[in-house]
Amino acid sequence: MAIQAQLETTCLSSLTKVFPDQDLYESPYIKGSALLGERFSFQIAYRVTGPLMKHIQVTAQSDLKEAIQIRTVGLVPSEFPCYHDHDDDVLRSTPGLYPDPLYPITEEGITAFSNQWRSLWVTVSVNEYVTPGVHNIDVHFTSPSGHHLATETFSLTIIPLKLPEQQLIHTQWFHTDCLADQYDVDIFSEQHWQLIDQYVQTAVDNGINMILTPLFTPPLDTAIGAERPTVQLVDIEKKGENYHFSFDRLLRWIDMCTERGIQYFEFSHLFTQWGAYHAPKIIAVEDGVRKQIFGWDTDTARESYRTFLNQFLPELVTFIKQQKLDNRVYFHVSDEPSADHLTSYQSARDIIQTHLGAYPIMDALSDYAFYEKGIVKQPIPANDHIEPFLAHDVPDLWTYYCCVQYKDVSNRFFAFPSYRNRVIGIQLYKFDIKGFLHWGYNFWYTQFSKKSIDPFRHTDAGHGFPSGDAFLVYPGEDGPIESLRMAVFYEGLQDLRALQLLEGMIGKENVVALLEEDIDTPLTFKNYPRQQDWLLNKRDVINHKIAEHITV
Repeated sequence: MAIQAQLETTCLSSLTKVFPDQDLYESPYIKGSALLGERFSFQIAYRVTGPLMKHIQVTAQSDLKEAIQIRTVGLVPSEFPCYHDHDDDVLRSTPGLYPDPLYPITEEGITAFSNQWRSLWVTVSVNEYVTPGVHNIDVHFTSPSGHHLATETFSLTIIPLKLPEQQLIHTQWFHTDCLADQYDVDIFSEQHWQLIDQYVQTAVDNGINMILTPLFTPPLDTAIGAERPTVQLVDIEKKGENYHFSFDRLLRWIDMCTERGIQYFEFSHLFTQWGAYHAPKIIAVEDGVRKQIFGWDTDTARESYRTFLNQFLPELVTFIKQQKLDNRVYFHVSDEPSADHLTSYQSARDIIQTHLGAYPIMDALSDYAFYEKGIVKQPIPANDHIEPFLAHDVPDLWTYYCCVQYKDVSNRFFAFPSYRNRVIGIQLYKFDIKGFLHWGYNFWYTQFSKKSIDPFRHTDAGHGFPSGDAFLVYPGEDGPIESLRMAVFYEGLQDLRALQLLEGMIGKENVVALLEEDIDTPLTFKNYPRQQDWLLNKRDVINHKIAEHITV
């Protein structure tokens, strides 16, 4: 720890959340290791014990300098950090300012507040051309007059093996309408396409390789009888009982996303959420007039919607085949059906099964009966309801979490310690999970999409969900601003890839034994060590075990 000219600094891991009104609770973290192709992050906390200091310049000195990015960890308010009956594994349950957005440092530098800890987020992107071995990173703090204030040094060991490509299919639902509302642009205008492009790239950069694709306006988190802005990619013309479809805009979407690195497309749900009782909002041109032809007033069993799907789905399948997308597309029926919805969900599924039986049809749900009865062949159970699916060896199993997974299991809320976010990577590895889904990449509305919100001021969807559930990115003036929660989750994905690399060297059984060698009970989605040091040390052990198997 360095104390010079009233500026106090210390290195911390990426798993420490630094609050302005709380003393640091973790020991200094001054060294780590990474594989080639990995993105490694650590923090430097800072404060002044005297008067506030403005315009402090921060620079990195290292032979890795070109690979280093330094951002400030911003603070955002949370009125609703967690539910009243939360478990004990939270950092705090009180409203206040929480660390989350990662802001670029401007020419004006940073401000050190009197007796308030703040932190810098230092990221090293280790490309395959970096020289293996130990690299020191010196981060200097300088006053506006050029006076040296403090220096922190971090030692990063680069291991000469490349992290393998991500195998996990990972989606965080992309809300196209939220982009248009937040930036006040017309939907599918060129400005909107540019924003979509930027936000897709940020998603891909953080391990998201599947994107929610709005064939029609997704019927998600919408109040019954209400509607979200129209973001329909398929153009429709209705002539009598016949429909004509144009996939030009859908093709633009697919080409753009593919160019950015998206590998898979999940087509938006063909029936409404929480029961599959109705059709989504669908717009068509009829007699020269653009109007809504289906929606909340269209029951699933209505013959008109069945007729529409019987014309639309075969043409969509033809488009999929023409574009060679057969192995890249997934379909949804209805999000989060419960046991009460078994009959209605099955009726909806039966309508589309004839046309889509060759493709994966998957939905987030938690009742094993949907799989047991053969209604859903690709279930996505929540991580706190996954045990029956694991016990029955469901193949190609996915998992997800959302706001109600707040006891015992991993999640990403502001109030949760970051190890509770990152540990998901190890859990996904142990249980051979094929995919991970979350509903909120950029949901910047209140609950039920009643109105748009400023996510820098309102982080809980209008008191709908605990802060941190609804989005991972913030709408910056020039594009997306990432969150520390997004960066930490990506670290979990990198842990998963490192474990898969080690598995190729020593086998799955030995890797799991290594993970569990110092804990009393086996790892599960609910049972894991509740401390960041365990996770950091375990990853370092994995890295060095990989290094032992390098052949010269």
